[in-house]
Amino acid sequence: MTYYVDRQCQIEDVNLPDEAELTRWAALAIGDYRDSAELSIRIVDNAESQQLNNDYRGKDKPTNVLSFPFEVPDGIELDLLGDLVICAPIVSSEATEQNKPLMHHWAHMVIHGCLHLLGFDHINDADAEEMEALEIKLLAQLEISNPYDNEDP
Repeated sequence: MTYYVDRQCQIEDVNLPDEAELTRWAALAIGDYRDSAELSIRIVDNAESQQLNNDYRGKDKPTNVLSFPFEVPDGIELDLLGDLVICAPIVSSEATEQNKPLMHHWAHMVIHGCLHLLGFDHINDADAEEMEALEIKLLAQLEISNPYDNEDP
């Protein structure tokens, strides 16, 4: 199994996961579905996240993670899964607000984003339940508690 993460960092911050951590989390999320994969994880500030969220989703605000799956043209074999864009200030503020260790929340965002790259979604309740159950299971393998326990119903 080969997983490669290209870490691109638009901001400087000592409290960011390194490429090895990002790769470990991505491999955990992808491992049951693909033997190998390449993806980029770009760590950005609020302004870049807001611009991309507005351009691609029509939402004029920053967000924690955006996923951009790569659609491989027919007849071409590539391991490229896609790109994740993760907004460091949002992840940090969410971790604080939700009283979660920062790296636990980072792991959740990477796993959540990778599942989106694999085609999982949470648009309807059934899909959301499936995706959340998978996230909980994967995070438990990292000894990270259920990230949805502290949320309001």
